[in-house]
Amino acid sequence: MLQLEQISWKSSAELLEKLIAYEAVHAIQSWSDLKNRLGSDRRCFAFFHPNMPNEPLIFVEVALVNGLADSVQQLLDEAVPALDTNTADTAIFYSISNAQQGLAGISFGNFLIKRVVTLLKQQLPQLKHFSTLSPIPGFCQWLYSTDAEQLGTLPGGQAWLNSPHFIEHGAHANPTPEQKQALQLALQSTLQSTLQQDQPQALAQEQQELQQALQSLAVHYLCQQKRNALYARDPVTHFHLSNGAQIARLNWMADSSGKGLQQSAGMMVNYLYELPKIESRSQQYTAAGKIALAAGLTKQLKRSRY
Repeated sequence: MLQLEQISWKSSAELLEKLIAYEAVHAIQSWSDLKNRLGSDRRCFAFFHPNMPNEPLIFVEVALVNGLADSVQQLLDEAVPALDTNTADTAIFYSISNAQQGLAGISFGNFLIKRVVTLLKQQLPQLKHFSTLSPIPGFCQWLYSTDAEQLGTLPGGQAWLNSPHFIEHGAHANPTPEQKQALQLALQSTLQSTLQQDQPQALAQEQQELQQALQSLAVHYLCQQKRNALYARDPVTHFHLSNGAQIARLNWMADSSGKGLQQSAGMMVNYLYELPKIESRSQQYTAAGKIALAAGLTKQLKRSRY
């Protein structure tokens, strides 16, 4: 009964207003921001029900680019010229939002992504890659809630505990919620400083070591932290692996917004949808919790175990 429709700048004002209200991943800041997201090198698709023609049930926003995108700020930058869609080789799904709270828990998202991949391949046959640029919403929450003794046994954990940042702000045997919040705010400030240019060499080295520690912990979190001893703990990771995607790449400082720094230390993930492998990967993950992982991340995970 669901109908797939494309939303464009020419859609009704009522529908566009709902798009702004329902966007749950990267808030739409203005009408010009929305217009940019519906530009010539962008696509937005939604599922509708015939009895609710002006109410999207779920929608996905797509950017047509070259190569895997590694920065959501660049994707959303209104000053970046539109790309000629005939030259694009990659479709990046950078936001998917459920629009109806009453339908929470119903997995429309996997059907939507697969339908949109198939449709885009028909419309733009030169597209070779279909990938997301996704947040890691549970990473920092897990990081701050895991005690130091356990963290010390994990890849990158000891480096994190030995970092000047943690020693200064988080060296507590049993940190209180207030101390955890102070550590979180301090980490956001530290990460924001990594965006500055022409830094002293000692500070740059310290930041590089912090980056390596957090990336190792993030790869461990994505692949090794489980719920029900089988599936990925992170909800976004679980969603895409269930749909048959591969964890393709971890991107440092891909989301430098306050929300991005708060929930995932600025990191984002490319989940790659390869059409011939979607069904088999989905079945392997659903049945046995097998995670499809790109070769580079597999090597990083193996190295970090020793």
